[in-house]
Amino acid sequence: MPKRPTPRGDNLRLALAQEAARIMAEHGIGDFLLAKRKAAQRFGIADGAVLPKNTEIEAALAQYQRLFDGDSHAETLQAQRRAALAAMRRLCEFEPRLVGAVLRGTATRHAQVQLHLFADCAESVALKLIDLGLSHEVTEKRVRMDPARVLAYPGLRFEIDGEPIEATVFPLEGIRQAPVSPVDGRPMHRASASEVEALLATS
Repeated sequence: MPKRPTPRGDNLRLALAQEAARIMAEHGIGDFLLAKRKAAQRFGIADGAVLPKNTEIEAALAQYQRLFDGDSHAETLQAQRRAALAAMRRLCEFEPRLVGAVLRGTATRHAQVQLHLFADCAESVALKLIDLGLSHEVTEKRVRMDPARVLAYPGLRFEIDGEPIEATVFPLEGIRQAPVSPVDGRPMHRASASEVEALLATS
């Protein structure tokens, strides 16, 4: 039988999760692995076995935001979701979906709104942004599709209402298979514009 972690180990994992969450909230780090490494370094921990899971860090981040950010976090999240919805409406022909921390409700004030778009080619999205009068930057996003496969997709960065948007452009058939979430390794939840509208209405 595997050995059960000691209470000290559990407490250490919790402390590391809370420190990683603080780092993400205060320094705008969106990478869970980088945040937990920084937390471990601060605690002088070299044993990877005690590092918290990403789900534990996200739970600690949500708690941190409730305790220390309160209304300001709610206002920031609402602004990010409104910007997401505005972008989704303008890019409706590309079947936009909201993903990531803005959808999950744990986005920090430094976070970019993450959208998935679906098109034959990224150039058609770029042309649409030009038609809309939105300046943009062409990027590339590496996306984990399953535990053994990471693919690179074109992307575009732009702003809506002062909020940074990062859109990853998948092929048309990509709407049928979501990448895995960096939080729990399950297929990423993708929200349609109507779902984002519902989130805004109930927040």
